[in-house]
Amino acid sequence: MQSLPFIFSAEPKWRIRRHLVFWLSWFVFQALIYSFSPSPVLQKQNFLVRLSMTAPESLIYMVPHLFAAYSLMYIVVPRLVINGLYIKALEISVIIFLITAVLSAGLSMTVIEHLRQVNVRPMLPTGMMTSPTPLYIQLGQSLMAGLRGGITIGGLAAAIKLMKCFYERQQAALRLEKERARTELQMLKAQLHPHFLFNTLNNIYSYTQEVSVIASNMIYGLSELLRYMLYECNQPFVPLNKELKMIADYIALEKVRYDEHLDLSVNMPADSGQVRIAPLLLLPLVENCFKHGASKMVLNPWISINVTLNDTILSMKLVNGKASGSGPSQLGIGTANTQKRLELIYAGRYEFQAVDEGDMYIVNLKLWLDQAKPETETKDITDETRKDFQLSDS
Repeated sequence: MQSLPFIFSAEPKWRIRRHLVFWLSWFVFQALIYSFSPSPVLQKQNFLVRLSMTAPESLIYMVPHLFAAYSLMYIVVPRLVINGLYIKALEISVIIFLITAVLSAGLSMTVIEHLRQVNVRPMLPTGMMTSPTPLYIQLGQSLMAGLRGGITIGGLAAAIKLMKCFYERQQAALRLEKERARTELQMLKAQLHPHFLFNTLNNIYSYTQEVSVIASNMIYGLSELLRYMLYECNQPFVPLNKELKMIADYIALEKVRYDEHLDLSVNMPADSGQVRIAPLLLLPLVENCFKHGASKMVLNPWISINVTLNDTILSMKLVNGKASGSGPSQLGIGTANTQKRLELIYAGRYEFQAVDEGDMYIVNLKLWLDQAKPETETKDITDETRKDFQLSDS
């Protein structure tokens, strides 16, 4: 797409150029076509005379043609056809073509007719009179001519827009596939074998039980987080209650780091029913509260985490204090990735806002989630697998 900026670039300079070329080509085409099919009065005139008469008429007819083309290109195609609303698109297209025909007929019977009278009358032989055409015939001919012109230019513009939209979607799908492949490769490179990881944690947990209860509980909490990430997040969606439990486990680990120095307020729903969510979607936002907020404050760090669920609408508000004198907060990689995932998975079904208030940072997220279906419910790992990697209490 970058190699063809004239066709695909969204920059104003390229858009203006291609639209000017399109309409200039259409104007020249119209003027030339009509100059080769003049009225009997003009048959004996040379080409340049005929062209000088058809060019102004073609320019005037551009008004309804512009209306038809841009209505189809920027309303019908992107909002209806691309979204699969074909019946609605057909209905709106018919209305657009009818309006175009009426506009063309109005111009033909007023402005165009006046130009023809001014230009053609001096060419008539002396004494020659033309019989007037009945008004209803003139109106019918004008409407049909306007409808023909509107369908021609509208169909051409819509076809170009459709080809461009489908090509852009194909390129976006290819880029997404490459990004997924690259992400999977990076995950494979960084992945430790689960057996080794859990066995090592199991050994550390056994040794720390008699030395430090706090350290032992932290290792256990870490193992629960890793188990969730490795085994529960293989599906595109997970139960919301598991995602919230994972966040609660993460918060519990962070609380140990700050001891009693962190003013932490956490409010999350106790029961989330059968609602599902994309795994690990909320964690980067919570992590940023600690990483870029509390950890940067020497005195009185504080964080407020509020999650509510109304039917299938999840609302999350995160507020954390900032160190005095610190500059504007920058969105980290985790937050940027979260926004990309929101756009890919919940396009049109989310609201996200991040506000820097100077002494605090506020994140508001609203998600329209789905209910889990029994036949597509994510399966838990088997009891045998859990036993293989369960940390010992002895």
